[in-house]
Amino acid sequence: MAILDWHIIDSTLREGEQFALGNFSLADKIEVVKLLDAFGVDFIELTTPVASPASRKACETIAGLGLNARILTHTRANLHDARVAVDCGVYGVDILFATSRELASTSHGRSVEQIIDQSLEVIDYVKGEGRNVRFSSEDTFRSDKRDLLEVYQAADRAGVDRVGLADTVGIATPAQVRELVADVRHAVHCDIEFHGHNDTGCAIANGFEAVRSGATHVDTSVLGIGERNGITPLGGFLARMFTLNPERLAKKYDLELLPELDRMIARMTGIEIPFNNYLTGAFAYNHKAGMHLKAIYVNPGSYEAIPPQAFGVDRRMQLGSRLTGRHAIAERARNLALELSDEAVRDVTREVKEKADDGDVPLDEIDRMLLEAFSRETAEHQRRSA
Repeated sequence: MAILDWHIIDSTLREGEQFALGNFSLADKIEVVKLLDAFGVDFIELTTPVASPASRKACETIAGLGLNARILTHTRANLHDARVAVDCGVYGVDILFATSRELASTSHGRSVEQIIDQSLEVIDYVKGEGRNVRFSSEDTFRSDKRDLLEVYQAADRAGVDRVGLADTVGIATPAQVRELVADVRHAVHCDIEFHGHNDTGCAIANGFEAVRSGATHVDTSVLGIGERNGITPLGGFLARMFTLNPERLAKKYDLELLPELDRMIARMTGIEIPFNNYLTGAFAYNHKAGMHLKAIYVNPGSYEAIPPQAFGVDRRMQLGSRLTGRHAIAERARNLALELSDEAVRDVTREVKEKADDGDVPLDEIDRMLLEAFSRETAEHQRRSA
């Protein structure tokens, strides 16, 4: 499988509702799915309709919107839950079953054989209703590999569209993801989905390794919101993949909508977009050190692996710090159409650095210094010409 062949399942309205501040109204959810659809995500996953009456109404409403994105919902491997999901008109049902000893002992206490029997009953029902179906183990990376492969192969034989590997507690390393996805890829013929939590900061790297090893679908959420520290963030995953194949992403997704998506979810949850957020953080494209500023003016790609315009954001050239350099000050003079000698530029640069020891010098103050230097040089030139 080529690394090009992957799809996003956005779970902002499923996993994201498990975020501490993820309390979306129906109006919010409609706004979210419409923007995700315009952005171009392949699948949108919703909270199980059995969670509450409002959850069921949201599922039914969104499934009936006629979006290009295919609507999924997430349920336990339970016939009742699956019937409710199908009744809501969703494209597909994502069923799960805890397989690790840690969760099996506290969740259901069933054996591998019992897990398979119950899951196959639900899979058969969903397939019989003509719906897309995914079977996922919960807490995959703390589960016994032999048990996992046995369960996945049974689901594959039953005709599931995807099997899911869930790093439920964010414990997996990229090497572990690479190994397990490759093992599952050799064991099944269906697609493979990866769901990675970010408890140890590996969600993006793990999503990448999953795709590199044969996974076809990766779960994301806007700003990475989800249970605890959340899951693979949409923007971060796209940043990782953009560096490998920018043309593919630019063709498939309306990347310039990413800042709007991030702002929307920040507004709805009442959080700030992190200062160092992938692509859309306030300082994601901030350049400050003199050597960086010089290089960016000459060739932006020297310090920007991803061009900001691809995602609809702007770079910021921080000229007023003690780290600024004469090349940046000279470029500002050129922007103002001021012709200054090298000596004058050096003098202004020295003045900016001195003032910046007490804090950054505002751009309008730098402009004033440059205009004064230009006036002085012009007056001197006129005096000598007189």
